[in-house]
Amino acid sequence: MASLQESLSKFKKQQEKCQSTLTSIAAKAGSSKAASSKSTPSSTSNFANAKSPAPPVKFSNDTERLQHVNSIRKAPVGAQIKRVIDLLFETRKAFTPEQINEVCYVDINANKSVFDSLRNNPKVSYDGNRFSYKSKHALKDKSQLLVLIRKFPEGIAVIDLKDSYPTVMDDLQSLKSSGQIWLLSNFDSQEDIAYPNDPRAVIKVDDDLKHLFRGIELPRDMLDIERDLQKNGMKPATNTAKRRAMAQVHGIPPKPKSKKKKNEISKRTKLTNAHLPELFQNLNVPR
Repeated sequence: MASLQESLSKFKKQQEKCQSTLTSIAAKAGSSKAASSKSTPSSTSNFANAKSPAPPVKFSNDTERLQHVNSIRKAPVGAQIKRVIDLLFETRKAFTPEQINEVCYVDINANKSVFDSLRNNPKVSYDGNRFSYKSKHALKDKSQLLVLIRKFPEGIAVIDLKDSYPTVMDDLQSLKSSGQIWLLSNFDSQEDIAYPNDPRAVIKVDDDLKHLFRGIELPRDMLDIERDLQKNGMKPATNTAKRRAMAQVHGIPPKPKSKKKKNEISKRTKLTNAHLPELFQNLNVPR
């Protein structure tokens, strides 16, 4: 009997031990399940983030500029040279090849044909390091322009002065308005010629030219004058026929023809050729 009681007590102890083991296992299983349930959303979100599509690749905003640069560098040599000369002309500054590349995208160092053509161009000056614009006459302002024109009493073509500096045409008009120069058209080439108007200059006129000047009688009607100019290959500055036709359309009566006046000079006469006194020696000037 005693041995049976000992066996039963051992069995109970084993059962209690197994029960405690099962309880601990169940407790651990519950805690791990809860932990896994908590960690599932984060892992799911990570997985979702891993599977979410990547944002589309954006091309550089500089793509258009790069295409423009590429088109310039692939352009013919003449087009690239013109681009550089326009830059030099407009800025009137000296540029290194690297600066030219930065400003107008013409890579001179990478294109030997462009480099050699620019170096030998008559409108370009190269000092071994920088390129600059070279005009026919090295002028900087209006005073230098007037000094140059006075060196050419026979006249200097305006086309040779146009590229001297940016405001040269405005200065020419200013000198003309102030009466320091004359701007006359050349009927053969239709180009303006700048003449100095220096009253101190003494011009000798041949006697035959004086008689010829005094013997020429101009037509009284502007239509006849314009016809004579056209016969001699000149283009009249006026169009009297058109002006009179427009006047008739608008009901403006034509001006009556003025009677021929004697070749006399009054006190009100404006002498435009005061620097040629020889032409007026034999005219009667009332006192």
